[in-house]
Amino acid sequence: MEPSHKDAETAAAAAAAAADPRAASASSGVVVQVREKKGPLRAAIPYMPFPVAVICLFLNTFVPGLGTFVSAFAVLCGARTDLPDRHVCCVFWLNIAAALIQTLTAIVMVGWIMSIFWGMDMVILASYKEQGIPQQL
Repeated sequence: MEPSHKDAETAAAAAAAAADPRAASASSGVVVQVREKKGPLRAAIPYMPFPVAVICLFLNTFVPGLGTFVSAFAVLCGARTDLPDRHVCCVFWLNIAAALIQTLTAIVMVGWIMSIFWGMDMVILASYKEQGIPQQL
């Protein structure tokens, strides 16, 4: 009796796992850590108190860029960002640039959608801060 095609595949997989221990560990439940790489505009979003972040979300929803503009002033008031090596004024101007981009591209709906997602990111970051969850960079 000849071995079936499925038996040959199983034998080949076992041989590959024996030759490469990393292949065997991938199927044994190894946890892999994934880190999000943020661009400078995304990393400039400040960690604000939750109510302020919700207000900025509503402002961004109805007037694209307005909530991002307000959040830029939170940076001047001492809100932390994911850009600790940059000066406060640089982060402030990055947020102003993001607000300007959102406002100018709102005509073609791109800025409006970006503005809403920006506001959602503000709320997510505020909830991390409020819950005390460390944000891994």
